[in-house]
Amino acid sequence: MTARRTRDTDALAVRRAAASVTRQISIATVALVVFIVILAVIFVIWQSQPSELAEKQAPGEDKIYIDAGGVLVALAVIGVGAILFAAVISWLIARRAVEPLGRALALQRAFVADASHELRTPLAVLDARLQLLQRRLGAGDPNAGTVAELRDDTAALIGIVGELLAAAGDEPNEGEKVTDAAADAATVVEALRLLAADRCVAIELRAPESLPVAMPSVSFRRCVTALVDNALAHTPDGGRVEVGLREAAGGAVALTVTDHGPGIRGIAPERVFERFAHSDPGDAEGLPRRRGFGIGLALVRDVAARNGGTVRVDHTGPDGTTFVLELPRA
Repeated sequence: MTARRTRDTDALAVRRAAASVTRQISIATVALVVFIVILAVIFVIWQSQPSELAEKQAPGEDKIYIDAGGVLVALAVIGVGAILFAAVISWLIARRAVEPLGRALALQRAFVADASHELRTPLAVLDARLQLLQRRLGAGDPNAGTVAELRDDTAALIGIVGELLAAAGDEPNEGEKVTDAAADAATVVEALRLLAADRCVAIELRAPESLPVAMPSVSFRRCVTALVDNALAHTPDGGRVEVGLREAAGGAVALTVTDHGPGIRGIAPERVFERFAHSDPGDAEGLPRRRGFGIGLALVRDVAARNGGTVRVDHTGPDGTTFVLELPRA
C-alpha cells in the first residue's frame, strides 16, 4: 500500500509538471493566435471602408470583393481551431518533456531504498553486539551508562533507516502513533548539546512538561534532530539555537526551531525542502563547513506529511531563520 501511495505521489508530481508546461505553452500560443486574428480582423474592417470600396480601379487592375461578415466568421473558426490544435500539441510535448522527471524520481527512490537496506543489517548487528556488551557489564559497571547511550544512538540510526525506507515507499512506517513531544524534544536537544558545545553554541528549549502528538516517537525525534542540526549548521560560533514547543490553533502542536545565522540565500525558502537543494553559503564567518540544505529537510517534510502535519519556513533574513513543524495533537 505504501509503495502504491509513493508511486501515486510521483505520478501526481509528473502530471503537475506536465500541466504546468502545457499551460505555459498554451498561453503563449493563444496569445500569438489571438494577436494574428486581431490583426486580420482589423485589416478586413479597414478594407471594408466605403472609401476603399468606392476606389476606382486602375486600367488592367482587378479587385475581388468578399463578404466581410463571412471572413470574420472564418477567422474566428480558424483561430479557435488553431488554439485547440496548439493545446493538444502542447500537452503531447509536455508529456514527453517530463518523462525524464518521472524516471529520475523512480531512480532516486530506488537508490534511497537500496542504500537503506544495505545499512539495516550492519546496524542490527551493531545493536545486537551492544546488547551483549550491556548484559556483560551489568548495571553497576561505570561504563553501563555510556553503553546505554550508544544503544540509544543505534536505535536512532535504525529509526532513520526506517524513515528512509518509508519515504522511498519500500515499506510502511510502523510504531506507536502517540508520543510525548516534550520528552522526546528534551532528549534530542540534550544529545545535540554535545555537538553544539564544541562551537560554544547554546541550545535553548522552551516546552511544557507534557504535550502528546500523533506521530511515532522515532519519527518525531528524527524531525527534531534534522531541524535542530540544520539550525546548528547555520548558527555562528558562540551563537544560540532556540527550540520551542507549544499548542497551536486547530488542535495542533507546533515545534519551532530558530537560528541566528545569515538566513536562506540563493534559493527560494520553500525550495529548501526539496531533495539535494542547497542554499548559498555566502561568506559568513563562524559557520561550520557543512553548510547548505540536503536530504534532511526533505525527510522532515515527507515524515510530517505522512503523519498529517506540515513544515514551513516561518521567517528568514539576516537575523536568522525560523522553521515551524505542525503536527496533530494526540
